[in-house]
Amino acid sequence: MTAPPARRRGRPPASAAAPGETRERIVRAALELFAEKGFHGTGVAEIGERADVQRGALYYHIGSKEELLWQILGDYTRLMLAEAEQIAGGNDYPVTKLRNLIRSHVRLIIENRSAVAIQLRDGAALGGERAGELQDLRDRIQALWQQVIDAGKASGVLRTADHVVTNSVLGMLNSVTFWYRPDGQRTPDEIADILGTTVLDGLIQPRKSTKG
Repeated sequence: MTAPPARRRGRPPASAAAPGETRERIVRAALELFAEKGFHGTGVAEIGERADVQRGALYYHIGSKEELLWQILGDYTRLMLAEAEQIAGGNDYPVTKLRNLIRSHVRLIIENRSAVAIQLRDGAALGGERAGELQDLRDRIQALWQQVIDAGKASGVLRTADHVVTNSVLGMLNSVTFWYRPDGQRTPDEIADILGTTVLDGLIQPRKSTKG
């Protein structure tokens, strides 16, 4: 008799794994490859090989390479939105809310820096309805930041609520993904505090002197 082929050690084959586990493995493989090689530089076969899923089974679990890109970008953007909603909807003063938004944003940027880098480099690869959904999520995040900054200006503690400031602050925070290093001298919290102080020093309205 011919001996059955030896089973490869390590992860179980896709057919033996739960569908959710297999899809998670595929998404993780796509995230790694898109971060390493770019969306356009990554082939579907490479994703299947990295995830240890045969090509035929791969299409059972995903609709397309673009669908994987949507899940990667949508997942981390929804995390940011959920935290921004919680902070903006709280009872803290506007300056405290803004500082907490900065801390939250920096932490999530660092925790999801591969996905953020993919967004900044390959976000335009999403088309049609998915591009609209992602933009809607991003617009909602920006609207929450603007709401907090508007409240600070209305209460007299911030000197401006110009949309240019909101856009610039978010752009600066998003760029952290390009230079952050896990073995660097600053922790994520320290980075957030430095950036928060820099932003707020420029925005907080100086108190008027009561001296004659």
